[in-house]
Order: sequence, then structure tokens, then C-alpha cells
Amino acid sequence: MLILASASQSRKKLLENCQIEFIQISSDFDETSIQEKNIFNLALELSYQKANSLSENIQNISLHENLNYGRLEILGCDSIFEFKGEAYGKPFNKEEAFIRWKKMSGEFGILHTGHTLIIGNFDSNSKIFKITEIIKKTISSRVYFSNLEDWEIKSYVDTNEPLYCAGGFALEGIGGKYIEKIEGCYSNVMGLSLPWLRKNLYRK
Repeated sequence: MLILASASQSRKKLLENCQIEFIQISSDFDETSIQEKNIFNLALELSYQKANSLSENIQNISLHENLNYGRLEILGCDSIFEFKGEAYGKPFNKEEAFIRWKKMSGEFGILHTGHTLIIGNFDSNSKIFKITEIIKKTISSRVYFSNLEDWEIKSYVDTNEPLYCAGGFALEGIGGKYIEKIEGCYSNVMGLSLPWLRKNLYRK
């Protein structure tokens, strides 16, 4: 059984649309405790800590009685948008979102998503989770933005969508029409590389 260690609705929808069976349990890991400066490495470390935090506390979580105990896969992900060497998280307010989009208009950035899959066996009697394998990788996709007029940026910012997204945009949402093209994994820009997951989730 796959456990998504994230509260992300975007990742949830990706898994549902692909008919991958899973349950969603948000990780309570404090992201501010990580001081890694390299954006590529930071995304990976945060993904690992989210998955690891859940694996360490799995015995304290009330799982559904019908859950098929035995093999468990815990998936942690974290996305960070890099623009000209700077990490862009969620904008603090509309003003910041507008300024960012002014800079990004006609330019490109890189969306880094760290992926960690912790695989192990869960004993339903002792409630001990024994890890057998940890698979980690950061996947990066290059995102090209359209040349936008100020009124278009303001209109988008006024929807509030940018305030809830890493980098200030949602490919699967309203912001999709402002993205010219993507180089690399498409679903990775939405927070989870489905090809990576398929390769590692179902391998023998």
C-alpha cells in the first residue's frame, strides 16, 4: 500500500487520475529545520524528511482496519521553483506575486521536485515498520513563461491561485495558459513525477 506523506491536493489528484491506490497522510515535519542552501539538494532533503517522519510515527497512526498490512511504500515529495538561482516558494502576498510574475514574464525557471520512496514491511501486531529500501531522486523540469501584459499578471494574481503554489503558479490551474512550454517531466511540475513513481513503485 502506498502512503502519500503530503497534504497536497495536486499530488492527490495526480495519483487518483492514474488510478494508483493510496492513502494520504500529511507529514508533520518542520521544514524550517533544514538549512541546506543548494536548491536541488534542498528539495531532495525535504522530501526525505517528510517520508522519514511519517515512517518513524507510523505506529502511532490509526490506519484503516481493512488496510492490507505487510509491504508499505511511503512517498515524500517537495517542490521548489528556481528562478535565476533564487528559490521561489509560495508568495507571501499579492504584491510579491505580481513582482515575481513581472520578472518571470518571457523567461524560464526550473521546477525541482525531490522524491523519496521509503519501502518496508509493517507488522500489524507489533506495529513495527522495518525499512528495506530507500529510493531518492530530485527531478527537474524547465518551465517557459509567456510574455505577459501587466493587466494579465494582475488578473491572475487577483485569482489568489499564485499564493498557494510553489513558484507562484499552477500548471494544472488558471496559470496553465501562461506557460509556453515545458522541457522535462510534465507531471513533475505539478509536484510528482508519475514516470519516476511507476518505475520505482512497481519494480520487482
